[in-house]
Amino acid sequence: MNTDDTGRDDTDDVAQLLRTLEQYPQGMTLADVAATLAMQESVAQRLCSGLEARQLLKQSAGRWHPGPVLARLAASARRDVVTELWPLLERLARRTGETVELCVLRGRYAVSVAQSVSDQELKVASPLGTAFALHTSAQGKAMLAELSADALQDLFAGTDFERCTDASHADLQSLLGELETIRQHGIAVDLQEHAAGVCGIGVVLNLAQDDLYTVSLAVPDLRFERGLSTLRAGLMQCKAEAEARFGVVPGGQG
Repeated sequence: MNTDDTGRDDTDDVAQLLRTLEQYPQGMTLADVAATLAMQESVAQRLCSGLEARQLLKQSAGRWHPGPVLARLAASARRDVVTELWPLLERLARRTGETVELCVLRGRYAVSVAQSVSDQELKVASPLGTAFALHTSAQGKAMLAELSADALQDLFAGTDFERCTDASHADLQSLLGELETIRQHGIAVDLQEHAAGVCGIGVVLNLAQDDLYTVSLAVPDLRFERGLSTLRAGLMQCKAEAEARFGVVPGGQG
């Protein structure tokens, strides 16, 4: 890479920027980039424009996102997981009649990477690639339950809890109690915390991968409570099948 007018090598800046982008599924503003790299916005603009010319970044609605080259690399890295799990996701959707979502952890979000949509007239479906806030979604809370207390404090340090509905957690302290329950039972629920009228149930998949994945069901509130036992059983069966497919032995035996 090149150096700027001050002799500063931009290799480290590029590496840090690309790593930080993972924590911003909704994209980084120019101010975000400048603050992350401790540089003036004019310098950050030149750096981003140079990366855009090389298709490493792209700009949309005033925010910088991974460009086509990075998107292809990320898709290639996830392809084996999605390809392997897709038949299981479709099977779970048929068993339950509900929308199935496969998500990966990115910063403070669970990002949808695969989805099998319910064929019922009343259904829940979000666009593929949706970034679900961790503290308001079943898939996100299942991920958070895997993190240590120190990691949770670092993740939410200096941030306000966005409340999507009146049922959303307002602060970390209220969330911590629920995470302990999730650790005990191995399953997370969203009771209209992400969106009014929508519930969810999710579990972490232990796939021996660098990334953390969850599988979840998105269900209209009208059907959630009466179908909960069926939803839970189907989800746990899918988890067991997925982990077996990746050679993970239940309970760490073997």
